[in-house]
Amino acid sequence: MSAFARSTFSAKSYAAFRPSYPPVLYRAILAYHQLPTPAGALLDLGCGHGLISRELSPHFASVTAVDPSAGMVAQAKKTTTINNIQFRQGNAEDLTFVADKSLDMVVAGQAAHWFDYAQVWPNLARILKPGGTVAFFGYKDNVLLGYEQATEVMESFVYGFGELAPGIEGMGRFWEPGRKILRNLLREVVPPESEFADVQRRLHEPGQQGQGEEVAWQTNKMKLGAVEAYTRTFSCYNSWKDAYPDVKSRADGGEGDVVDVMWDQMIDSVPEWKAMGDRWREAEVVSDWGTYLLMARRRS
Repeated sequence: MSAFARSTFSAKSYAAFRPSYPPVLYRAILAYHQLPTPAGALLDLGCGHGLISRELSPHFASVTAVDPSAGMVAQAKKTTTINNIQFRQGNAEDLTFVADKSLDMVVAGQAAHWFDYAQVWPNLARILKPGGTVAFFGYKDNVLLGYEQATEVMESFVYGFGELAPGIEGMGRFWEPGRKILRNLLREVVPPESEFADVQRRLHEPGQQGQGEEVAWQTNKMKLGAVEAYTRTFSCYNSWKDAYPDVKSRADGGEGDVVDVMWDQMIDSVPEWKAMGDRWREAEVVSDWGTYLLMARRRS
């Protein structure tokens, strides 16, 4: 089971601290889609708290949004008042509720690395109209531009194994298999040529120059406090907490969990942050995520 589907996962925190998607990304997707607005039907796979469905809803007559997490679906319904969106619990491997050739577009934001493509590609080929489109997009590990030492500390805790500090195991073993696919920006996910054409990929590795504004679309100025909160939405961290239920964060009255210790070492690695003392969360940084956009069109 995905960490996001567990009862201990906070969909509210995910919605509050995960980065959003900028208009340039949606413009790129809609330009590829090439349909008048509003037109047809959209399916949002792994919809989470409904961010993408809400943004794209003006461009479609109807939107169906599914997510395997009951908590995510509840959060989406709670924060959405748009009439043409229907939320339901479900997953990309079981789309029996969707009629053949009934959809104009299928999207998945920060979810496609979870999919079982032996089932998903046949599903999409069945439900998309001829000429219908697929757009998968998402982001991987962020770097803090200009603060390489702090980024290296974060990387060591997020992907490290064994004891990295007294009594603190790294989070490496708590990632689920799909993480490797995401870290490679979905390069190994290939739409079958027999069913899909006009495949386009746009990739950006974190900290490197992009090839256009729609490539490096996840670069944000943030306060360190927001970056810290973001790291607590990682699926590996939520699985780590399940494995160590007696180790409490300082915010919860404990002596410190893996993220607290990680940030202690990150702050120690940057003298200007350390000099701020308890005010370090107010420091501003530019966070740059690796991003991908994969698009394909159903053959006629």
